[in-house]
Amino acid sequence: MNSRSATPSGELAAQGQFSTTRWSLVVAAGGGNEQAALALGQLCELYWEPVYVYLRRRGQSPDDAADLAQGFFARLLEKGHVGSPNPDRGRFRGFLLGALKHFVSNERDKERAVKRGGGACVVSLDIETAEGRYVNEPVETETPESAFLRRWALGLIEGVFQRLKSRYHGEGKGEVFDELAPHLTSDPDAGSYKEIGARLGLTENAVKVAAHRLRERYRDLVRTSVAETVDNPADVDDEIRFLLTALER
Repeated sequence: MNSRSATPSGELAAQGQFSTTRWSLVVAAGGGNEQAALALGQLCELYWEPVYVYLRRRGQSPDDAADLAQGFFARLLEKGHVGSPNPDRGRFRGFLLGALKHFVSNERDKERAVKRGGGACVVSLDIETAEGRYVNEPVETETPESAFLRRWALGLIEGVFQRLKSRYHGEGKGEVFDELAPHLTSDPDAGSYKEIGARLGLTENAVKVAAHRLRERYRDLVRTSVAETVDNPADVDDEIRFLLTALER
């Protein structure tokens, strides 16, 4: 995944001005209007799992972590604004982690967290899947903060992969995607393009072109997804570098 210019391009440009992306909308409005509240809710739906992982690394049981997460999101969405200015506010991951730390420092038991959330499911949490990932990852030496950041990076990339897969299958190119997806970030071994072409009924050159287009769309989707979580377009490339670093941990 190569870093590009910080100027929005591809799918990001097609969405209009950068200032209309989800997190920049929340920051610009202070969360104080219906559109901003909706955008914040959507971001929470997309990036809830790092919150759950953070709570688990702090020693919470699966049930307690789920309850605390719902309590946290209930308070965050009810509050409806991004709070006082701070260095991390321009990036949703920084804001979310800071708000979570503040919440945990003031919420010391499950009962208060459930009460804060009103017992309602304000964000859809697939706890079974999240817990399955958590227990199968080598996280014994991770701090809650590093676990949060690693899961953030993994979640964003997994979301991009699923969006790309859905689009290819929707365009009737599912077989092309399924064959080339294992080579999304690197070239296959010598002769593999020819073998893939034989299975798809395409020439070796046509497969190479298809692989190039797939990687371009992947990079554009990564930039689009990252841009949705930062307030300043100049931060996009820094966030992509962060993703790469976090995924290498």
